[in-house]
Parts: sequence; C-alpha cells; structure tokens
Amino acid sequence: MKRTITILSVALVCGAIFSCNGKKETEATQTETAPAAKTYPQLEKAAWLIGSWGNMTPEGILTEKWKKENDSVYHGESYFVIGKDTVFSESIQLEESNGKLVYNVTVPGQNNGQATPFELTSSTDTQMVFENPNHDYPNKITYNKINNDSLVAEISGMQKGKPATETFAMKRQ
Repeated sequence: MKRTITILSVALVCGAIFSCNGKKETEATQTETAPAAKTYPQLEKAAWLIGSWGNMTPEGILTEKWKKENDSVYHGESYFVIGKDTVFSESIQLEESNGKLVYNVTVPGQNNGQATPFELTSSTDTQMVFENPNHDYPNKITYNKINNDSLVAEISGMQKGKPATETFAMKRQ
C-alpha cells in the first residue's frame, strides 16, 4: 500500500511539473504571438525634420517648424514674413498610412481650404521627394538634409508653361 501511495505521489508531482511546464510554454507562446506595436518606418526616416528651421534674407524671414503630433503624423508650419507682415503661410501634415508617406499641405485661401497631397516617391537617409503630378504648381517637393543643422527645401514643376524651381536653404534655429 505504501508503495502504491509513493508511486501515485510521484506520478502526481511529475504530472503537476509537466503540467506547469506545459502551461508556461503555452503562456510563453501566447506572449510571443501577441500583436507587435505598429511602426511607421517611412515617417521615422523623416525625424530629422523635427525642430525649428529658418533663413533670414534681404527679402524677408522664412521659418519652418516641425513637431511630432503622434506616432504616425508630423505637423509642420511654414511662413514667410516681410517686415511685420506674414505674406505666405502653410500647414503641413506628414502622415504615414498603410505603408505610404504623404505630405498634405494646406494653404489659406487656396483649394477651398482642402489639403493637397504629395506622395513620397523616393527617399534616403538625407533626402525625401514628394510628388503630385496633378497639382498646378509645384508638382514636386524635395527636402535635402545637408547636415544636422541645415537643410534645403525645393519646390519645382511647370509654371506658366515653363519649368520652374524655387530653393529654400534653412538652418536649425
């Protein structure tokens, strides 16, 4: 009888150990297959834009400011001031959705207040090119990182039937 109880006890203890091990493996497996946090790799490549940028010229002062709005959106504002007058301003949402990075720009008084989208067509660690072939001007917006403290933005396309390009060099402020 003692021998039967001892064998039964050993069997129960072994069963409990294997059961616990099995349970731990199941828990570990469930943890490993938990959904991964959503990432936005295209937007993360543009992190070098975050901050304040500007350039003072004889014509006026250009300022562009970028901040991270959330994990999938950077918000930018750009304006040009002559004296005390803001002669141009725009609001930008750089948004990654479904693996695409889109530069949505809104200019007061244009396009009935609706954003105009420019899709990312190419990028490297130091350059981003956004295009919208259906927009009147510009059709292309390019940002080039020169170094951590300077960048060059460029808009280009057809204007009045001729190729046109405008370049905006800026330093980190």
